[in-house]
Amino acid sequence: MKQTPADKAAARVAKLRELINEYRYNYHVLDTSIMSESAADSLKHELQQLETTYPELITPDSPTQRVAGKPLPGFTQVRHTARMLSLNDVFDAEEIEAWVGRLRKLAPEWEPEFFADVKMDGLACALWYEDGVLQKAVTRGDGFVGEDVTMNVRTMDSVPTRLRTAAGFETFLHGRTEIRGEIIIYKKDFEALNKKRAAAGDPLYANPRNLAAGSIRQLDPKLAAARPLRFRGYDLRRDDPDDVPTVAYAYEAIRALGLAANNKAEVVRSVDQIMKLAARWEKMRSELPYNIDGLVIKVNDRELFARLGVVGKAPRAAVAYKYAAEEATTVVQDIVLSIGRTGAATPVAVFDPVQVAGTTVQHASLHNADEIVRKDIRVGDTVVIFKAGDIIPQVSKVLTKLRPKGTKPFNMEAELARQYPELEFVRPEGEAVYRVKNTSGALLLKRALMHYASKSAMDIDTLGEKNVIALVDAGLVKDMADIYALTKEQVLQLDRFADVSASNLTEAIKAAKEPELPRFIYGLGIRHVGQQTAIDLAEHFGSVHKLAEATLDELLQVEGIGDTVAESILAWFADEDNAALLKKFEELGVHPHYESHARGPLHGKSFVITGGLEHGSRDEFADTIRALGGTFQTSVGKDTSYLVVGKNVGASKLAKAEKLGTAQISEDDLRGMLEVK
Repeated sequence: MKQTPADKAAARVAKLRELINEYRYNYHVLDTSIMSESAADSLKHELQQLETTYPELITPDSPTQRVAGKPLPGFTQVRHTARMLSLNDVFDAEEIEAWVGRLRKLAPEWEPEFFADVKMDGLACALWYEDGVLQKAVTRGDGFVGEDVTMNVRTMDSVPTRLRTAAGFETFLHGRTEIRGEIIIYKKDFEALNKKRAAAGDPLYANPRNLAAGSIRQLDPKLAAARPLRFRGYDLRRDDPDDVPTVAYAYEAIRALGLAANNKAEVVRSVDQIMKLAARWEKMRSELPYNIDGLVIKVNDRELFARLGVVGKAPRAAVAYKYAAEEATTVVQDIVLSIGRTGAATPVAVFDPVQVAGTTVQHASLHNADEIVRKDIRVGDTVVIFKAGDIIPQVSKVLTKLRPKGTKPFNMEAELARQYPELEFVRPEGEAVYRVKNTSGALLLKRALMHYASKSAMDIDTLGEKNVIALVDAGLVKDMADIYALTKEQVLQLDRFADVSASNLTEAIKAAKEPELPRFIYGLGIRHVGQQTAIDLAEHFGSVHKLAEATLDELLQVEGIGDTVAESILAWFADEDNAALLKKFEELGVHPHYESHARGPLHGKSFVITGGLEHGSRDEFADTIRALGGTFQTSVGKDTSYLVVGKNVGASKLAKAEKLGTAQISEDDLRGMLEVK
């Protein structure tokens, strides 16, 4: 029985919850990590989106409906006087706009005013003071019940055992005052600790957050005292809420009472101001003494904050704006094979588009067959991806617990035979890469350059076969874009060129810097992309950049493009050498342009020509048909409008046209339709 979208969503939700719960238990209870926080955030965001689409799937025990895991045994459990909530994540200005829109509906009279602070990566903790004296320190725990870590927190110099007396803030020295914040370790302190451990031959600590959490949960306070822990406050609570009218005032009071609160925080009054603040701190985050992963944005008015209430695990009046993830999760939709300039076959994972390090990523090189086997990457797998050096996307690991049933290991040789049936591949002994048999990088470049310069592509008539061979053999051209860097002086060094021929060649190449987009796409030599497909792609996407960013689904929306052609296009643009080639074209001043002919007088009409012609070549007629919005085909099909019958025609096309009922016209009829004078 075929699964409905709701059934698939339910299965996906169940698997996501299982893996997220395992991550949360390791992270919050055991202080270990089975994946990066940004990868976990990506999974949680996907779960939240699925539950938004299918609210019937929401259950009370979903990770989106609670804060954290159970407290560790060994410490006294303490119930919070008010729940320590988590925040919903937002990732762009559009999501912040939507959040503000929801607040405006709930509070129409509200004049937007927010308090924004950098989001520290530490361990949440609440400090309880009675009449100004520290009584307890309690971790977040599950939000309702935390762990009493008072003995460890008392060892921290950043936490006063008695609140400081400050003019105007005497109220907080009477009765109960609770200050909430993060326990963190500065980056320089963390690096110093790891340097000592490296010198002693001890294993290094993973990250400052885990070390801070592990330190504060040591049963021996002496161990906590030996760690450079710091407390940074972000909230102040009183039994009488009128004591703390705004979040900004809470920060002011925290600092006045003798605790640290970030001086990077400020009041903002619009989404535009929020985004500017976020951009400023994202740019300067490396200069901060501690790690951050975004901004916390709160409604500044505390009375309104409380009145807006809580939904699930989070308050309505606050969100966490997360910076672009250095890692993210996505699903592998396909594995396509790209043949590079040296003849090497490179497997490329194609997946659902996802934001990583500030850019949209939808494919990543899997390098070779051995790498796929080592990581056991399969079509349908959920994978963690990252950007190496913030540039090249790579697959870090497979989340096998989310693997659908029935997936099969990737078979490199079988896929080579399926995707490239006309080619033969060999894997040289001692190498991990399959290569096209009986070929070389130079031979492939010559073929590619001859195609690029051909009449049907860029039409550089002076760049024929002999000149291409001469340029490549001389080392003057190492890729197709190199022709645009050629100088007359370089060309004159070759035996076959004199002053006039060298000038003609370089001028013809220079004239090809503003090509028509369909010719440029066709000239790139993407497998299965002929002249008509290049026109269809140009019409649909309008630029090379948009075509390069196209997803599998978007390519399949183009008329006439099926799985095989779409796979080939994806593989070409996913190849790192090809990406570098396109960038080089641009740097050398090659700017393809496109003028749509979709609504020309021949729009919706398709033509096939058979036999000899008297008044022009087949290519010339084809170009004119396309310029007027028509489609030129090489064989008669169900969608062919006209078969143009010339001289000395073969019987096969005529027979097929008669069978399909295709209209037959003469060359003169065609010229009339083309308005040829």
